[in-house]
Amino acid sequence: MTTDRRSAAWFQAEGRNGFIHRSWMRNQGFGPEVFDGRPVVGIANSWSELTPCNAHLREVAEAVKRGVWEAGGLPLEFPVMSLGETLMRPTTMLFRNLMAMEAEETIRANPLDAVVLLSGCDKTTPGLLMAAASVDLPAIMVTGGPMLSGKFQGRDLGSGTDVWRLSEEARAGRISAADLAEAEGCMSRSRGHCMTMGTASTMACLAEALGMQLSGAAALPAVDARRFALAQASGRRAVEMADDGPRPSAVLTRAAFENAIRTNAALGGSTNAVVHLLALAGRVGVQLDLNDFDALAAEVPVLVDLMPSGRFLMEDFAYAGGLPVVLRQLGEAGLLHRDAVTVSGRTTGEETEGARCFNDEVIRPFAEPFRPAGEGTVVLRGSLCPDGAVLKVSAASPELLRHRGQALVFDRIEDYVVAADDPELAVDASTVIVVRNAGPRGYPGFPEVGNPPVPKVLLAEGVTDIVRISDARMSGTGYGTCVLHVAPEAAVGGPLALVRTGDWIELDVPARRLELDVPADELARRTPAPRPEEDEAPKRGWARLYTEHVMQADRGADLDFLTGGSGDPVPRHSH
Repeated sequence: MTTDRRSAAWFQAEGRNGFIHRSWMRNQGFGPEVFDGRPVVGIANSWSELTPCNAHLREVAEAVKRGVWEAGGLPLEFPVMSLGETLMRPTTMLFRNLMAMEAEETIRANPLDAVVLLSGCDKTTPGLLMAAASVDLPAIMVTGGPMLSGKFQGRDLGSGTDVWRLSEEARAGRISAADLAEAEGCMSRSRGHCMTMGTASTMACLAEALGMQLSGAAALPAVDARRFALAQASGRRAVEMADDGPRPSAVLTRAAFENAIRTNAALGGSTNAVVHLLALAGRVGVQLDLNDFDALAAEVPVLVDLMPSGRFLMEDFAYAGGLPVVLRQLGEAGLLHRDAVTVSGRTTGEETEGARCFNDEVIRPFAEPFRPAGEGTVVLRGSLCPDGAVLKVSAASPELLRHRGQALVFDRIEDYVVAADDPELAVDASTVIVVRNAGPRGYPGFPEVGNPPVPKVLLAEGVTDIVRISDARMSGTGYGTCVLHVAPEAAVGGPLALVRTGDWIELDVPARRLELDVPADELARRTPAPRPEEDEAPKRGWARLYTEHVMQADRGADLDFLTGGSGDPVPRHSH
């Protein structure tokens, strides 16, 4: 019997305290033998019917429990806040830090020796990783997996990506309302999260690249039996980790973050990965800044031909060999820390050494990539974004990567959406759309509105992309020449607040520059545009706490008092 586990302070206690803890647990039908000192493994479940991507996680949890029992542990499932990207308003990003804080405190306050993290939808994966990193209890992640490919009129549909494309075609009159309605029922045809390389798939892959998820787990479809086998294996492994680790602090090293950044580039992954990795690094004290994302990715070609940058979907990626193939190729090219520790107890190099590619159209050879090096997410600097901005080159139009145009400015995304359908809108293909007050503090919550629709008048002329600039984020399933995460944001007095309609803006992606071409003396005379009255600071609750403490995009939009970990001390008891 081991008495130095955290759970022993509850279940091995003598007298009244032990009696209380054990007796109340017995009402669930547990016999006395489960309190014999075995490891207690928590299963943090972000299941919710309000989060369609995570609606199957109770079934995944059952597979995890099988593995925990099999290895001689006691599995205890508990709910954590669930963030449904498709339903929550004003944006799930407003609540990522709340989820992380709630899960962190739940893990720390309870008799757990290790924890399995069940996630799926965009913010649930980084939220749970941030929680586990802050507690630093042995933890292993099991993501829920992508949906099967959508099928519509004889071709594949990709979640998110085809939402934007089909809705734009409907706005332009190129497809009928009946076709759009039919597509609605064809896109999400199984359990799971988005099957494009959106943020959910990106973060699942990066959890694996970071070493926090078992090798090969990220890409398997949600309904694939092998996902449940991996969930069971994760439960078994969590029991071993309860005594032997590794803890998140041993896995989430600088080397692991460098692996994740380069993996994101090779995948053509979501720009949202930048914000989530910065926040996660802050939780474990790893020095990571915006420049690292550009410098580390500069030599990495895009190897995976997946929507929104390419043609295929996650189901194809899984059957082609999945993430282990990408990691092996990066390792062979000298672009991966192969000695990085993973939750399996083996290194990244050991886990991926034998990975084989079964479809080199989906996962291209390193020497013949889908896109050349430097076409992932790049970081821009300049007078309009002194603290940085990001742009996903593989999702942009090549002819717009060097562009000079006049600004058309909107203080609210809602105002632009209305104006975009105005047949008299004064806009042409060279116009630069600027949308502000959509950053971490301004909205509040940093919404995914950074790829607003192309004006209808331009769609009618055959224009499908224009330069758009905002302090907002963009869905990982989105595309277009969209400059995102402009920092500092307009709401805190960043230069974006000084832009006026008619100002000239110059974008030079190869040079990594974004400039507001207005004389310095003229800018000095300007005062920031007043924020709309309805956007005044929240007065109560979580939104007020968030707004008062959220950091800017270049710091990961975490709360300033949550950086650094707190560890996993056994809380004082009150009995």
